[in-house]
Amino acid sequence: MRVALHSVLRPGSELDYDREHERIPDDLVATFARVGIHEWTIWRVGDRLFHLVECDDFGAALAALADDPANERWQAQIGGFVDRFVGGDDGGPAPLPEVWDLDRQRQDSSRSSSR
Repeated sequence: MRVALHSVLRPGSELDYDREHERIPDDLVATFARVGIHEWTIWRVGDRLFHLVECDDFGAALAALADDPANERWQAQIGGFVDRFVGGDDGGPAPLPEVWDLDRQRQDSSRSSSR
């Protein structure tokens, strides 16, 4: 599954956030693999971050990360830069609703034309 997230940085922390993400800890990379996160890409525009996560099950991955030592260390390190995630009731990550997908449209069109 693909999940898009939107978060906001604290004012003035943009370059420090970028620097911290030049390379994340190897133990966190291993944890992501263990919990079914296959890819995580982040784009930044000003203080806005846009994440695309490819994973088996986002909710299950978040639950597994909640008490994982590698993730706890990373959150302690990176958490000071992030003001909030947009859309989550508790300020945590909440997937953005998908509006449109080109690949899905192509697949739907292909199925319709083959009938």
